[in-house]
Amino acid sequence: MKKAISVFSGGLDCCVATSAFAEDWQIHAITFNYGQKAFKRELEAAKEICAKMNWTHEVIDLPWLAKISTSSLNTDEEIPDVNVEDLDDLEKSGETASSVWVPARNMVFTSIAVSYAESIGAEAIIVGWDKEEAATFPDNSKEFLNKFNELIDVGSPDNIKIEAPAIDLTKEEIVKLGIEVGAPMELSYSCYKGGNKHCGVCESCMRRKRAFKQLGVDDLTEYES
Repeated sequence: MKKAISVFSGGLDCCVATSAFAEDWQIHAITFNYGQKAFKRELEAAKEICAKMNWTHEVIDLPWLAKISTSSLNTDEEIPDVNVEDLDDLEKSGETASSVWVPARNMVFTSIAVSYAESIGAEAIIVGWDKEEAATFPDNSKEFLNKFNELIDVGSPDNIKIEAPAIDLTKEEIVKLGIEVGAPMELSYSCYKGGNKHCGVCESCMRRKRAFKQLGVDDLTEYES
């Protein structure tokens, strides 16, 4: 079987993206520890999903990224709560994105994934980048995807391509795709705050809740509020 690396936080997007791409591929998932508050819960989710889907999994520690980051995801700064009406307000969601931004995170993660792909002879790197988050996170955009693939074409001797099955999708469409491909979305963890249950009020939780509600399907996620 052909091999693929999945950049895998255990969240909704990467769970669905990897599940959508996984047929006839040997998946090796990697989860990054950069000091994020949610790491423990992300790791639990990633392990559960990988065990269920028969994907191999390992953790890569990035203490230096934790050290230099000023993001509310991995510092003492409080993670912002949002209202559902804020999600499509680019000014307000932009402020939230700025608070949780980790310096060059996706550039770092994807570069490391390329190294892993070269080392094991993988032909694909799967990411959960999507259209909805690309509005405020430029490293989720189709332009970023295309530019990074161009970089790999120039900088790697191997034939490796980043695959982003959700790149043109909203969260609602991601949930719909997840249902279609049988992704174990109920095992995924999206909350920025790292509690046993999803907080229900951070931006990531709010986008997740809204997606299931808009689609009109049961959301098995446990929320604090």
